Amino acid sequence: MHSDNKEREKALIMKFVIPKLPFVLSLFLSLSLIVFFFVFPSTFLRHSLFSSSSVVAADEGIRIRHGYTSYEAYIQHQLNKTQNPKLRKVWTTRDWDRKVRVFSTFFQRLSERGFLSNQSKALSIGARVGQEVAALRLIGVMDSVGMDLVPRPPLVVRGDFHAQPFEAETFDFEFSNVFDHALYPEKFVGEIERTLKPGGVCVLHVSLHGKTDKYSANDLYSVKPLVKLFKRSKVVEVRKIDGFGLDTEIVFRKNKNRK
Repeated sequence: MHSDNKEREKALIMKFVIPKLPFVLSLFLSLSLIVFFFVFPSTFLRHSLFSSSSVVAADEGIRIRHGYTSYEAYIQHQLNKTQNPKLRKVWTTRDWDRKVRVFSTFFQRLSERGFLSNQSKALSIGARVGQEVAALRLIGVMDSVGMDLVPRPPLVVRGDFHAQPFEAETFDFEFSNVFDHALYPEKFVGEIERTLKPGGVCVLHVSLHGKTDKYSANDLYSVKPLVKLFKRSKVVEVRKIDGFGLDTEIVFRKNKNRK
C-alpha cells in the first residue's frame, strides 16, 4: 500500500512538472530570439534576404554576389582592381606579350571559323590595358577598340559594360572575358545585343567551376542561364578552353532580323 501511494505521488508530480517543461523551453527560446534580433537586427535581415535570393539564383545556374550598398560602391570595388598600380604594371610589362599571344591564338581560330574577319569592327569589353585589342590588331582586325572603366588610349576607351557608350548596331564582333564581373548580367548581355549589328558575333569566355576572384559579382554554374539572357541571339558554338582561369568559350550570333 505504501508503495502504491508513492507511485501515485510520483505520477502526480510528473503530471505538473512535465507540461511545464515545453513552456519553460519555449520561453527561453523566445527570449533568446528577442535578444538576438535586438543585438543583430540588420545583419540577420540582410543575410536572410541575400542568402535566400542567392539560393534561388544558384538553382537557376547563376548566383549574384550581393553585399554592395550602392551601384557606386560596386563600381569603386571594381576600380580597386583596375586602378591598382602594381597590377597595371604587370599587365603592361611581363604579362603583355604572353596574353597578346594567347588572345591572338583564340581570335585567329575564330577568324578561321568565320566568326571574325579583317573587315570586322570589333569591341573588347572589359579590356583593362588593351591586350585583347592588341591581339585583334595583330591578326589583322585593325578596326578594334577596348572598353573599360579606366581608359588607356589609344587601345581602350572609358565605358561601363552595363551601359555601353556606343550607338546601336555598331559592332560586327564583341568579345569579353569579364562576364563574372557583371552585377546585372541581363544589362551586360542587353548592351551587347544592342550594340551588335544584325548577324554580328559575340564571344564570351567564362568559368563554370567557380575559378573567379573577389572582384567577381556573379558565379556561373552552367551555360544554360547565360543562353537565356541572350534574347536576340543564338548559340553557335560551345567549347572548353584554357583562358587564364576561364574554362568555357561560348559563341553567339545575333539574329539578322531586328525583331
